[in-house]
Amino acid sequence: MYQFFVESSQIMDKKIIITGSDVNHIKNVLRMKIGEEIAVSNGIDGKEYRCGIAALEEDQIVCELRFIKEDGLELSSKIYLFQGLPKADKMELIIQKAVELGAAEIVPMVTKRAIVKLDEKKAKARVVRWQGIAEAAAKQSKRKVIPSVHEVMSFKEAVNYANNMDLKLIPYELAEGMADTKKLIEGVKGGQSIAVFIGPEGGFEDAEIETAKAAGIRPVTLGKRILRTETAGFTVLAWLMYQLEQ
Repeated sequence: MYQFFVESSQIMDKKIIITGSDVNHIKNVLRMKIGEEIAVSNGIDGKEYRCGIAALEEDQIVCELRFIKEDGLELSSKIYLFQGLPKADKMELIIQKAVELGAAEIVPMVTKRAIVKLDEKKAKARVVRWQGIAEAAAKQSKRKVIPSVHEVMSFKEAVNYANNMDLKLIPYELAEGMADTKKLIEGVKGGQSIAVFIGPEGGFEDAEIETAKAAGIRPVTLGKRILRTETAGFTVLAWLMYQLEQ
């Protein structure tokens, strides 16, 4: 079944209006007909509004609400992925997969060893594009919430942003053995807010690790092998998803 996102104001009592680029997609790409059922979400409340197409108009699709589902597809904890800016288009892949794995928010982060440098104008344009990728990934993975891609932060700003979160993890090649990491992951409980800090290709500088530790961010190991920046985040998110969905 196809899923679409709309603004909350477009969901009315028994009627839902779809506008924008989805109109052309429904009419001319999917070639959907009146009466066909689709799923609609507002990207915020986690609900799925199941409805049937009632009218295919020039600039909007009018749908009739049939019922509302609350499937509980979201993880019971909110996971925030703080990602050091990687090279090339790796960030797009990272956002896509992080959304699929259940992240609630992705925070692009400028670190000392980050090669990518963005001025304010470029950073804003990238965030707009990245948010579009997050929405597309949410549709594909049937999520009912669109994870937010935050504006680009400095490492210090990111550490401060995570200050009040319940659990804060930072993969680091010199962290203690897997037993400690396993204990931290197994201690995760529903309802917690969890921050995961991932460095760019060159990793974090020692000073950044010390800053993180001083702020209560716990170093963890990802095993004996060195993982790429795009793999490291997926690994931690997959561990957390497994723990929270048992």
